[in-house]
Amino acid sequence: MKYLVLVLVSLFFINCKNESKPISEEKEIENNTTLEAEKDTLIYPEEKHFKAIRQVTFGGDNAEAYWSFDDQQLVFQSNNAKWDVGCDQMFLMKANQTFTDSIAPPMLSTGKGRTTCAYFLPDNKHIIYASTHLKQDECPDTPLRKNGNYIWPIYDSYDIFVADLQGNIVKQLTNEIGYDAEPTVSPKGDKIVFTSTRSGDLELYTMNIDGSDVKQITNELGYDGGAFFSPDGTKLIFRSSRPKTEQDIKDYKELLAEGLVEPTEMELYICNADGSDLRQLTDLGNANWSPFFHPSGKKILFSSNFEAERGFPFNLYLIDLDGKNLERVTHGETFDAFPVFSNDGKYLAFSSNRNNGGGRDTNLFIAEWQD
Repeated sequence: MKYLVLVLVSLFFINCKNESKPISEEKEIENNTTLEAEKDTLIYPEEKHFKAIRQVTFGGDNAEAYWSFDDQQLVFQSNNAKWDVGCDQMFLMKANQTFTDSIAPPMLSTGKGRTTCAYFLPDNKHIIYASTHLKQDECPDTPLRKNGNYIWPIYDSYDIFVADLQGNIVKQLTNEIGYDAEPTVSPKGDKIVFTSTRSGDLELYTMNIDGSDVKQITNELGYDGGAFFSPDGTKLIFRSSRPKTEQDIKDYKELLAEGLVEPTEMELYICNADGSDLRQLTDLGNANWSPFFHPSGKKILFSSNFEAERGFPFNLYLIDLDGKNLERVTHGETFDAFPVFSNDGKYLAFSSNRNNGGGRDTNLFIAEWQD
């Protein structure tokens, strides 16, 4: 669900500059060789933090690629119809692989319902992800607009599951009534943070890796979601739409009662892993989301359209933990989001509309990062 906005925004996207030809078949070669070969065509001149870059997928909407703890594999979600899926499902890839329409990566989800937000567990042999498959085999309806505004569906049929790398579900971690989704794992390997409506609002919760000791972390009205732990596991960064005026509160509650949220105004918040010392990090306007800690733990990399007048483009930005030294990282005219650093800090996986021929496809890219 986190990346539904890709579909919404991409309806309006124009062609990107510096396009390269897609790779014609799946290949496995060393990261550095591939990255250097495509460096000139996929990096815009102003993108000084990208030493080199490689495009991983070439069709559909692909997003939320998360690294295994040993940085050897990634799990991501895709709705590529040529891979025989009708809506988002979870796929596995090695860190040096590239996929085209002709050969699909292994699917780790059931192929039923809709899935979102997979993440590796510390053993590198299992993942967690949210899925609606217990309610129905078919893809649930995906409303995109209400009263002319963009919306996200909050499916109450989402629950969080553990699966092995052969796609077998080995455990169900949540079974509360309502939305349980957006799980991510602490780099320490001890905790999971996720978003749930079990309190009647969209709040953050943590639990142990085995699903025990569930604790509510946030408790203010608004959509708290997309949370990630700091590298040392002591802090959480997340996005939130905190309605303030009477009308905004009324609108938020009415949409939530219908299982919907409007994601057009969101800011970033940071707190300790137990929810203490909560504070607002950004005050930029528009949609600020998909935050991830820089490997140093001293900065946040996130996606925003705060500089856009028409809702796009979305670009990546860095900001210090005190809200200072805002720096633009990507310089596209369309969409860059879902930045995720490898655990060793050398690479950045992200989603982008660059090099899609002016269409709507959102693909995965892996960049070699330099500070």
